[in-house]
Amino acid sequence: MFNSQRPSTSDLPTNRQLVKATAFAVVTSTVLLVTVVLPAEYAIDPTGAGRILGYSEMGEIKQQLAAEAAADEQNTAVEEVPTLADTSGSGSERTDVTELTLAPGEGAEVKAIMAEGASLQYEWSVQDGHVNFDTHADAPGISYHGYDKGRESTGEAGTLVAAFDGSHGWFWRNRSGATVTVTLKTDGSYSEIKRVV
Repeated sequence: MFNSQRPSTSDLPTNRQLVKATAFAVVTSTVLLVTVVLPAEYAIDPTGAGRILGYSEMGEIKQQLAAEAAADEQNTAVEEVPTLADTSGSGSERTDVTELTLAPGEGAEVKAIMAEGASLQYEWSVQDGHVNFDTHADAPGISYHGYDKGRESTGEAGTLVAAFDGSHGWFWRNRSGATVTVTLKTDGSYSEIKRVV
């Protein structure tokens, strides 16, 4: 009835060999979980290996995009950013100063509504620590367009030129051990500025 012979007991692995193989598999999977999967998927890097290998940055971007997608799906009410100064001029030229307070690990995103080719001058600084940042944009049909990003920054300044009609701005995550304040100054051609995360 059978096409192959039954293996003899000497051909089968011993209990000790099975235990060793199982232990090796558990150790290997744990190392991969801690050094690759957690940093790349969830931006959790307990050993620091994920940052060295470049997986932590991937995880941070995934978490940011997931938060943005969840906010879009739930159609969360957009919160107006508190401004210290709003001296809107004629047309869409305006100036705003925005302050955000971020606890350790907390993220926030501010977007300006801009037309393609419009530009704004910006300067942001961090008090009492540093942040990771991602300057990017989105629009209907465009989920992500990157301009710039960095780690452990205490501030940046420059000109943002809109690549298309849409929302253009910054995402910050506090990677300091204490609460920080991010102050953003913007001046240019945009119709409004909002905190979206």
